[in-house]
Amino acid sequence: MTMQVFVRVVETGSFSKAAAELATTQPTATKAVAEAERRLGARLLHRSTRGVTPTEVGLLYYERCKALVRDADEADSVAALVQGGGSGLLRINTSVAFGRRVLVPLVLRYMQAHPQLQVELSFDDRYVNLVEQGVDLAVRMGRLADSSLGARYLGRNPWMLAGAPAYLTARGTPQRPADLAGHDCLVYSSVQGDARWPFVTPAGEELAVPVRATLKSNNLSALLAACRAGMGLAVLPWYVANTSHADGSIVQLLADHALPSQEVHAVFPSPKLVPAKVTAFIVWLQQQLQGEWWVADLTQGD
Repeated sequence: MTMQVFVRVVETGSFSKAAAELATTQPTATKAVAEAERRLGARLLHRSTRGVTPTEVGLLYYERCKALVRDADEADSVAALVQGGGSGLLRINTSVAFGRRVLVPLVLRYMQAHPQLQVELSFDDRYVNLVEQGVDLAVRMGRLADSSLGARYLGRNPWMLAGAPAYLTARGTPQRPADLAGHDCLVYSSVQGDARWPFVTPAGEELAVPVRATLKSNNLSALLAACRAGMGLAVLPWYVANTSHADGSIVQLLADHALPSQEVHAVFPSPKLVPAKVTAFIVWLQQQLQGEWWVADLTQGD
């Protein structure tokens, strides 16, 4: 409260105006600033019959207090949105693999915390026009094209090169990207349609390595199944590969060569007048997709 009072006193130039705005009394506002000056051991305001102005120290203190008050107000707004956005119908769209493996458990958790909320959850790997389809929120991978849609960054989606132990025993383990020319490769046609896999070497060199696709599919689960069966090497998102990697069904290859990470965004029909139910879910989703979310158990509570 003291910081809020001080900020408004500086901005209005008056204890009485600041007190009125904050629904308190002038003596209370005056006492709050005086206590701050005593605690800091410095005069913060010049007082005169014409009003009050900040001292040099007071101006520095004001700038910092203003930032802290703004942050506190934003935190309060987020809390209010999360509490107030838990009712109505929320229409969500995302890709098939991400939806089934990641978004479903998260949405179920969110619905359990907001029993008044109704959800329509649709999966589609093709582009969906949010306005025409009546979608409130879509979760999309990759760099966004310029558009009139609203968008919020959620996190990143890293990929890995994987192979089954049985395949590696029979065909050998690649030691460098150029070795992939001698291997059967499983290609995700939605992203890797030209069968060229991008790597960044430990030295920072970018490579685009052509591979021989023995299987192409636009379905990541199909590629994972083929990889687990020892039919070839695959570049897969970590959220698709993580469970199989953890149980040893597949292993990571060329771990010192980076694969591009995709950005994950929440996209909504307009950046203006965003419904509270949409904003609340986005804020919550950002919290769930922090850090290495792809190795977390998304079914667990916060």
